[in-house]
Amino acid sequence: MGEVYFYHLTRAPLEVTLLTLLGKSLQTGWQVAVRGRTDAMLDRLDEQLWLRPEDGFLPHGRSGGAHDSAQPVLLTKDKAANDPTCLILVEGADATPEEVGQMERVMVLFDGHDPAAVQSAREQWKTLTGAGAAAKYWSEESGRWEMKAESGGG
Repeated sequence: MGEVYFYHLTRAPLEVTLLTLLGKSLQTGWQVAVRGRTDAMLDRLDEQLWLRPEDGFLPHGRSGGAHDSAQPVLLTKDKAANDPTCLILVEGADATPEEVGQMERVMVLFDGHDPAAVQSAREQWKTLTGAGAAAKYWSEESGRWEMKAESGGG
């Protein structure tokens, strides 16, 4: 079963953290799916990914296009057509334990200033670790990312 990393966002905005994680994921050679719940969020992320990379282009696309399967990063609300090895969850989107088992890594990014988002992440942690997934909880509260908790899975 793959690993799940939970990122508790309290300082950097979602777009900044996402861009960093996408860059590292692509350097690792992973195909990535970013799963959200709403078109509004995915539209916002799509726009930011076109604007943000000051040092170059970050290749990505929105699901529903003719070339979904070829996208290194695919923004989607559903199962991704690009055969991802990494799944990034935003906006409270979730993954099943079976999906986690098929990935190299699943990342859950949640807004630490939103009590509903924090509660949703807690429920995901409980569900996924309960199903045997190894998980790590990362916090940026101190000003840099630090691992605060770890569950070895089953």
